Amino acid sequence: MAFNFQVVFDSNAPHPLADWWAEALGWEVEPSDEDFIRRMIAEGHASDDDTTEHRGTLVWKEGAAINHPGTEGEDRRRILFQFVPEPKTVKNRVHLDIRIGDENREAEVERLSKLGASVSHHGSQGPYTWVTMTDPDGNEFCVA
Repeated sequence: MAFNFQVVFDSNAPHPLADWWAEALGWEVEPSDEDFIRRMIAEGHASDDDTTEHRGTLVWKEGAAINHPGTEGEDRRRILFQFVPEPKTVKNRVHLDIRIGDENREAEVERLSKLGASVSHHGSQGPYTWVTMTDPDGNEFCVA
């Protein structure tokens, strides 16, 4: 049996990080359902303290998600960015590889750098090469 899953990043600024990764990957930020949020508050299931405003929209403070365009329902590919109060302090134990191909790697590294990523390391092993970068929160990922 195969399982559907999502990847989750801890972040002390989940909404800006979701925006960054959506731009980096060409994915879409899940829209906020402001009517649903207001109804949950009105019915006592949530409070104003559970929300914040991001880019002029009422959102849940606890997180934001991005989706691969064109995927829906159970086939939806999703990355969730959830709020944690502390900043990142150690190396990731899991990371994403953005597989772009040798001929496009340097252009992609330059594009991601302009978006706010930083280059950490150029690596190679046998015929494989990659660039390790960090996102604005310091999460490592590779461009291969």
